[in-house]
Amino acid sequence: MPVSSLGGRVGGLLGFIGLSVAAGVLATAAVTPAIALSGAAANSTIGVFEDLPDYLEIQPLSQRTNVYATNADGSAHLLAYFYNQNRVEVGPEQVNGFVKDAAIAGENPRYYDHGGVDLQGTVRAIVNTYILGGSVQGGSSITQQYVKNVNIQNAIRNLTDQDEITAAYEKATATTESRKVQEMKYAIGLEKRYTKDEILMGYLNIAGFGGTVYGVEAAANYYFGTTAANATLPQAASLLAIVNNPERFRLDQADDPENGAENGYAANKTRRDYILGSMLTEGMITQQEHDDAVAAPVEPNIVQPTVGCSAAGQAGFFCDYVRRAITTDGFFGDTADERLQSLITSGYDIYTTLDMDLQAAAESAINDNVPMTLADFDIGASVVTVEPGTGKIRAMAQNKIYSDDPGVLASDPSYSAVNFNADYEMGGSTGFQPGSTYKIFTLLEWLKEGHGLNETVDGRVRDWQGSTWQDSCVDGGSITVGESYRPRNDENDSPGSISALQSTVTSKNTGFLAMANELDLCGIRDTAASMGVHRADQGAIVDAATGAVGTGELLKNPADVLGTNEVAPLQMAGAFATIAAGGLYCPPTAIERIVAPDGSDVPLPANQCQQVLDPAVAATAAYALENAFEDGTGATSSGRLDPSAPTFGKTGTTDEAYATWMSGATTKAATVSGVYNVTGFVNQREYRLGGEQAAVKRHRIFPAVMSVANAKWGGDPLPEPSQQLLRGSQVSVPDVTGLTLDAATDVLERAGFTVRDGGARDSDQLAGTVVAAEASGGRGGTVTLYTSNGSQAQNGVPTPFGGNGGPGGGGNGDGDDEDDD
Repeated sequence: MPVSSLGGRVGGLLGFIGLSVAAGVLATAAVTPAIALSGAAANSTIGVFEDLPDYLEIQPLSQRTNVYATNADGSAHLLAYFYNQNRVEVGPEQVNGFVKDAAIAGENPRYYDHGGVDLQGTVRAIVNTYILGGSVQGGSSITQQYVKNVNIQNAIRNLTDQDEITAAYEKATATTESRKVQEMKYAIGLEKRYTKDEILMGYLNIAGFGGTVYGVEAAANYYFGTTAANATLPQAASLLAIVNNPERFRLDQADDPENGAENGYAANKTRRDYILGSMLTEGMITQQEHDDAVAAPVEPNIVQPTVGCSAAGQAGFFCDYVRRAITTDGFFGDTADERLQSLITSGYDIYTTLDMDLQAAAESAINDNVPMTLADFDIGASVVTVEPGTGKIRAMAQNKIYSDDPGVLASDPSYSAVNFNADYEMGGSTGFQPGSTYKIFTLLEWLKEGHGLNETVDGRVRDWQGSTWQDSCVDGGSITVGESYRPRNDENDSPGSISALQSTVTSKNTGFLAMANELDLCGIRDTAASMGVHRADQGAIVDAATGAVGTGELLKNPADVLGTNEVAPLQMAGAFATIAAGGLYCPPTAIERIVAPDGSDVPLPANQCQQVLDPAVAATAAYALENAFEDGTGATSSGRLDPSAPTFGKTGTTDEAYATWMSGATTKAATVSGVYNVTGFVNQREYRLGGEQAAVKRHRIFPAVMSVANAKWGGDPLPEPSQQLLRGSQVSVPDVTGLTLDAATDVLERAGFTVRDGGARDSDQLAGTVVAAEASGGRGGTVTLYTSNGSQAQNGVPTPFGGNGGPGGGGNGDGDDEDDD
């Protein structure tokens, strides 16, 4: 050995050993102060040592956060967990004696005999490192090792960048005399504050066991599929062998030539058997226990923890919604990093609103009717249920399995990270056109403005080019349709005069456009927005060329009345839940309760429920939609409910049936189901699935889920509609008797009525003049005009009008004679 090298080592030795001896003396003082200080009180080295701080801040350990749903019996069902360190902190009663004794025997046999510093072990390590030039050896007591791990955890806490974590770790573990001496001082201080048993448990909970596995409970779970309470003697020794050198002795690298399956995990077994021998020497186990344990092979049973929502399968999309609810809400932290750290380190138990009965029904309904993939149809299907009056999401499923692993997503189209039920911010989806489902907002605005369900409009097919529409959101208060716009009805009919109720039951496009033409387009938009509906592409790049990002604001052109805004099914479920709750809108929520590791409740954002509709409006809309569900376009779903409950609903089919929806609610559950083109343009009415149109599948998914909801929660009778809102406004019809047909038509159309020529009648009035008028509705209704043929005029002189010859007053449009086809 070169003299210079030896001198350097001796110099380092002298400085280090002085402080170490001081540490040993003071450590002894913690137990026998009179003996320790009698010969060393004057030592100046002790003075230097005593100047070091001895208070070590022990912050809460990083623990995994668990996410739970609710089983039928009310018990918690684990969906997934999140962590950056897979740790489950346990108490002394959850760790058996084999584990505790293996830790002491393997790391610090004199643990209960010395203070915070093991002087004998320290001197041995000094001699090996500084005199013999060997590798750096640990002479640390369990207390010192605990201190070191606490310092590491404190250094990397709140860091999310891997480079920063690595740098902080290396700094905290740098092999320097100053760090070692400071750890000694901390250890001495620690043993003045805590008992030996408390420090041992702290060590067992904080220690690293290889990779992201921390703490003896997670290690027992992972390496042997057991718990720290149930670990056998050889398992306990193998586990504690790992902490000596986690990367060398870990048991999850079966192909490792030095410590793998082929050689029986030889490196771990050598260390394990050393620990068993030490346990025998210390009298912790019998000779027979020792011999049996040494003879036992090392047989890991790796139970791979699936971090994140992939563990939840099809419920993973709901799990991801929960994750986003925390990481995007400023309530849980000022920055995105803070919120993520809260999720992956706090050890929360998050109890969600998901009901496993309904979730199972939702997944089965999807799986039984819509495949995960098709070669010629990029098909998507989803169903979501929200509880009226609370906004709690009770089920959320789609025809994919959740994964956010790029490799899995690239190799198997059955997997997806996009939540079809949510919007871009909460699920990565830009939504789907709801078609006629969106008509509920025109219906609601119609009622809010005082119109009645039995009021009629002109439902004829027409070209709206040049028409004027009220829009209070634009300068001038109105817009004009500049291009040809001639929408048709699904049945290609042109119904003429049609009531709002009949338009709803039969889902007439022309009827709803005529209703909207009497309303404020901005008002319709605002009604939808007040119920939580916005464009699903909010936050997404909507123009690649400019980088423009979607604002979420709903479009409000006349065509949007028929459902051309891309929205999220969850938003529509929230809207139907609003109607079911009497106009009370509650934003959809996925979190019921969060419990901290100490058992306390973590505060949640305040309930944001708002009364956005007059209960009379909600009740009357529900009445119209109940008729639509039972006798109109929703009848297919209605007939499949078992058990049934009072239900209202609305179908939705986009142009060319690219998307098909069935939405509805009872007073207990609001469900929206849909089948979509994720990409591409396949007409679902022309595509067969299971021997029927793909467009029919919504009518199988919806009742399957709602039947389970009805069985669980039932449904109250829907409230009676407002009689005033059935009738609507009473409007007088101008008296046009005696006018020519053209003149009378001009007067009535300018008053907002639709005119129908009823033909000529025998009359003594001048031929071609109006002799009678019959109104079939209130404002915007149809007036049928009858003209005289002059056949009864005396000598060609007409008789003056009088008596019963004039038109009736404003009809109330009760619709008793309306055709309900």
